[in-house]
Amino acid sequence: MKKEKTVQLKWVALASLLNNTGAAFIWPLTTMYVNKYLGQTLTTAGVVMLLISIAMMAGNYIGGWLFDHWSSYRTAFLGVTCSTIPIILLILIHGWPWYAVLMVINSFGDGINMTIVNSYGTAVANHPARFVFNYIYMAFNVGVVLGTLLVGVLLPISVVLVFSVASAFYLGLTLMVLFTFNIEVKSIGQQRSKLGRQSKGRSKFIALVFLILVNVMTIHISYSLWESVMAVHMTNMGIPFYAYSLLWTLNGIIIIIGQPLVNKLSPYMRLSTQIVLGILIFASSFFFLIFAHNLVEFVVDFVILTIGETLSFAGLPAWITQLTGTANAGHYQGLYNIVISVGRAIGPLYGGYIIEHGNYQELFFSVFMLMIVTLMFVGIKLFHIHQQQVR
Repeated sequence: MKKEKTVQLKWVALASLLNNTGAAFIWPLTTMYVNKYLGQTLTTAGVVMLLISIAMMAGNYIGGWLFDHWSSYRTAFLGVTCSTIPIILLILIHGWPWYAVLMVINSFGDGINMTIVNSYGTAVANHPARFVFNYIYMAFNVGVVLGTLLVGVLLPISVVLVFSVASAFYLGLTLMVLFTFNIEVKSIGQQRSKLGRQSKGRSKFIALVFLILVNVMTIHISYSLWESVMAVHMTNMGIPFYAYSLLWTLNGIIIIIGQPLVNKLSPYMRLSTQIVLGILIFASSFFFLIFAHNLVEFVVDFVILTIGETLSFAGLPAWITQLTGTANAGHYQGLYNIVISVGRAIGPLYGGYIIEHGNYQELFFSVFMLMIVTLMFVGIKLFHIHQQQVR
């Protein structure tokens, strides 16, 4: 009897690593490149970033729909094609406006890739979902650390060299998908789908998933502040920019070390409990930011944020999979990535508005409350479901 091919965790994790290493070469320099290298205004650079975010969300949604309704393998290949070809073209064509056009296409492909990686992750048959997504998230962070470190070294040499090395990672991703993702996972997902088959039970879980997604959006509105206004806030306090950039290296190192330890919590702590605890820790870091005034305090605060991130972020797609089953994995993993993109698009605009009409302390307190209030609704719904199950 012919042995059925199954999705291998090592290839899904490697796809996450290659995609995010390649992407981490590009996204940190987009605003600076459009402004400093191409001579466009910061407003124009902001419009480019907005279009990139919209393209990412479109890729998230379309990738999820195609995964469920068309072909998982062909969708994966479409995603890597759309993300790889523009980066290769950037080696030769990186003037205005072609840089912006190619980056939007690349972002659309990356949006598909993000959804596909999570969707294939739901179909890994020989590991629990909790372990799978912790592993994928660790690979994601290794990629981000590697990419951001290398771009800092390569950019002073040549921007063409940055695009060339990024292209090598994307080409590696394309070849890996071509030879290892040639598996249609829909049937596997349908066999493993245990939740949501009864309409009554499904509706109560879907309501909880909706509340989780709203909470995830507020989390990434908050997180995006560290990627945008926090650099200005810290340098205004006399802290050098290189110290701010090193915080992200510290973030990646803590996650890489901490993620295997988080995997060991599964026998002792329910996944939902772990995630809620992690989000509480993550949110508390923004409350403590109100009182941070020097580098040591910012470092301590960022360590608290990273501990909360390590406990919660990797588990969120696994929790959504537990609640919805895997028959419609592409749809729900697509929605999950969409709300992340929405949060990251809203965050810098929201932060700039609050700072312009108030101050940083009001901004930090407002996002802290956004996360706590939406998490409270998640907790109430979760408690209600547990009470119904007890009865």
